[in-house]
Amino acid sequence: MKKSRFSDTQILSILKQAESGIPVPEICREHGISSATFYNWRSKYGGMDASLMKRLKELEEENRRLKKMYAEERLKAEIVQEALGKKVVKPSLRKKMAMRAVQEKQVTVRLACKAFRISEYCYRYEAKLNEENEIIADWLIRLTHNQRNWGFGLCFLYLRNVKGYKWNHKRVYRIYKELELNLRIKPKKRIKREAPEPLSVPTAPNEVWSMDFMHDNLSDGRSFRLFNVIDDYNREGLEIEADFSLPSQRVIRSLKRIIEWRGKPKIIRCDNGPEYISTALQNWAKKQKIKLEYIQPGKPQQNAYIERYNRTVRYDWLNQYIFNTIEEVREFATKWLWVYNNERPNMAIGGITPKQKLALAA
Repeated sequence: MKKSRFSDTQILSILKQAESGIPVPEICREHGISSATFYNWRSKYGGMDASLMKRLKELEEENRRLKKMYAEERLKAEIVQEALGKKVVKPSLRKKMAMRAVQEKQVTVRLACKAFRISEYCYRYEAKLNEENEIIADWLIRLTHNQRNWGFGLCFLYLRNVKGYKWNHKRVYRIYKELELNLRIKPKKRIKREAPEPLSVPTAPNEVWSMDFMHDNLSDGRSFRLFNVIDDYNREGLEIEADFSLPSQRVIRSLKRIIEWRGKPKIIRCDNGPEYISTALQNWAKKQKIKLEYIQPGKPQQNAYIERYNRTVRYDWLNQYIFNTIEEVREFATKWLWVYNNERPNMAIGGITPKQKLALAA
């Protein structure tokens, strides 16, 4: 607003001269003003003193500011109403809408940032390391495609501990969420039970092995069994034997084959299945000086290491594919076992692979 070169006191003195009888044209010539300006002053400030004139100007200035604020708020509301079809939380999306408002509505950056509740720094920020982010995204997409049961934790540990990348977990998780790769976890209703006795934790390889059976069907409906053996120290899968029938003699043959390259365990933990309580297996274990440690009937939590391993086998590959022949099962089990031991991070041993844990022990 243009500021007058006459102060409030000067304007009042000019108006008083006219009231005292001096002609208006003479007053206008003396002070260098037009007659229109004089009559505007008289219509606006006639009969006022200095304090009332000051108060009037304050009210006019306040009214001007309020009008400006109202216009800004109305414009902000119109911009937001037009841009937002639903609630948007991400700053990146709000930044895009603010940039669109600046381009299309010709509003200032400050007003657009206030409308969408982002800082001007966020508006002007340009992302860096886009090429490296694309590499991370490519790795995450390939991992979740090949290993459909892996969540963010396993993907990050695989990239960090197996592949050796030093990316920060917050950065990888941000890209993981942006790609919408997160698995939906359905909460389960758990029955409150008494806390089980803690499992003994082996301190060296070949201290305690665990073994158990699993069942599944081929595409033609025929049932087959899997015989799983792991080392409880580093959760390493030692054997996955697949066949339609696995009696105690086949169990003994599998254990002999593992001992040839792995060495002899002190204890083998198992349940009370008929193959495990057979006289043939007990005599063989006694001859080899291996203790068979049976769990209590109906308490699989006492054999928790192999039960957790069975869950991984079930969800990582057994439930993912339909097999036509037992040969396909054996071939896939062999390939998966190598990946499990060498590439799949295990949360129970600190996010490293079983082979890395074994190398640390050596």
